[in-house]
Amino acid sequence: MSNDAVKVIAITSGKGGVGKTNLAINLGVAFSEMNRRTVLLDANLGMANVTPFLGLDPLFTLKDVLSARRTVEQVMVEGPGGMKIVPAAMGLRDMANLSSIEHAGIIHAFNPLADQIDTLLIDTEAGVSNTSLNFLCAAQEVTIVMSDEPSSLVHTHALISLLSKTHNIPRFHIVVSNTHNIATAHTVFKRLNNACSRCLEASLHYIGAIPHDEQVTDSVQSNQPILMRSPESKPAAAIRSIAEKLDQLPAKYNPRGHLEFFFERLLSASGYR
Repeated sequence: MSNDAVKVIAITSGKGGVGKTNLAINLGVAFSEMNRRTVLLDANLGMANVTPFLGLDPLFTLKDVLSARRTVEQVMVEGPGGMKIVPAAMGLRDMANLSSIEHAGIIHAFNPLADQIDTLLIDTEAGVSNTSLNFLCAAQEVTIVMSDEPSSLVHTHALISLLSKTHNIPRFHIVVSNTHNIATAHTVFKRLNNACSRCLEASLHYIGAIPHDEQVTDSVQSNQPILMRSPESKPAAAIRSIAEKLDQLPAKYNPRGHLEFFFERLLSASGYR
């Protein structure tokens, strides 16, 4: 891929505990397996998700980028499968509440990466914090992870409603995780789609379900993506299928398809001009 066709995919959820970060990490492995130069940005800026999940203890984080002590390239760490990870800070409240100018600092710091990335994955915070909304509004594609529990359906509908009505995001890719029954996952998506179609103009696309499997728990406890610990498992196959569907989405060669424009949109979303 050329850098004018960088895919910027945000992974989010309406509530925590549905496997969002797990999916983001495993998608990073899957894209790397497809020879995509992949960077995973941990956008839970004040309470890192990705590196603790993998048992990594990075020397530097985005906090060091903001303070101009390090460049983005210097804080990136090698992740599983060959992807690169941009780590967030751990337990720093000020990182969770960045000013517009600080958002701009992150944006400008990423400029040198424009010709080094095929796929940029963004693991956002769950829910609707301002920082999470900024990243979601700036990304090309928004993937929402939900479970088949009723509370997850409610939170997902609320998130889509906000993003569609208030922020004009036109389409969403839905993944149902940790489901005991694939037919149930289809039913949950159908309920969500029916609820959204009654009052929203957004389009929802079901791109897969990840089956419940104790091997997922084992992989989490071992700090390994399931695609590497249990590559032949059903959850691993499901995640590869999801990655292939996302990879096959048409590249956007208009400005919204450029990595640079992603960061311009992030600037705009954070209120900085």
